[in-house]
Amino acid sequence: LILGICRYTYQTTSSVAVFVALLLAVATVLYLSLKTRYNAEIHLKVEMFLKTYGTSKPTRYTFSEVKKMARRFKEKVGQGGFGSVYKDELPNGVPVAVKMLENSTGEGEVFINEVATIGLIYHANIVRLLGFCSEGMRRALIYEFMPNESLEKYIFSDDSNIFQHLLVPNKLLDIALGIARGMEYLHQGCNQRILHFDMMPHNILLDYNFNPKISDFGLAKLCTRDQSIVTLTAARVTMGYIAPELYSRSFGGVSYKSDVYSFGMLVIEMVSGRRNSDPSIESQNDVYLPEWIYEKVINDQELVLTLETTQEEKD
Repeated sequence: LILGICRYTYQTTSSVAVFVALLLAVATVLYLSLKTRYNAEIHLKVEMFLKTYGTSKPTRYTFSEVKKMARRFKEKVGQGGFGSVYKDELPNGVPVAVKMLENSTGEGEVFINEVATIGLIYHANIVRLLGFCSEGMRRALIYEFMPNESLEKYIFSDDSNIFQHLLVPNKLLDIALGIARGMEYLHQGCNQRILHFDMMPHNILLDYNFNPKISDFGLAKLCTRDQSIVTLTAARVTMGYIAPELYSRSFGGVSYKSDVYSFGMLVIEMVSGRRNSDPSIESQNDVYLPEWIYEKVINDQELVLTLETTQEEKD
């Protein structure tokens, strides 16, 4: 009897194991099939977009050319939500930044958004897209190189030597005005209005002279200049900079003013030297920066900011 029970248990366990193995195999095949179909759809969508834009877009490079430029991707200078960034050189020696897009959900949309927006415009305060690569599922975006990295590095740094770069007379004001000019051009100076939807210190790059350039148009939307309200199926903007109307329509319709809200939050961070939301602060009331400023203002209290003023600025 015991032998029969053991044999039955063994057979049952074996059957379950075989069933689980078959289930995993079917799931794997189904996943690979869906992934292949999704990749094919994205590739077709990108190629149709590139044919539509014809020769009005930046230079198109092959993947082997990008690989040669990037010296086999050895000098990594950054990591973003949609891929890694490498420092490279064009054949003529001009330094560039190459963003290798990862094969993730939305990556095809990011590529199209970037080429469709900054690929067709030029402004002193908007980073230039010099070229791109789209070969199968391998896609890259080639930008002008910004040696001083992002504004985020400077306004939130604990290193006083790094922060000193922004303490020269009017430098922060110049940076804020430069960002505003770039944003105004996107909203008013193009044939189609470009809404950025991700205005934050990390996406403001600084050139050799610390001139600001708006970057990262992966979430951008195009609309006609007479279109006051924009329809969005989903908003993936960064929390802390998101305008209220982007997460609740009860605050009104989404428009270019959503970028203005994000810009205002960015400026507050620039002059305060702290992030708009800082969990490390002991007082719960001081965690959210705008709320902290509001409380100070209505109570007629002095705003003590991290940013120090040089003697030359005081004079």
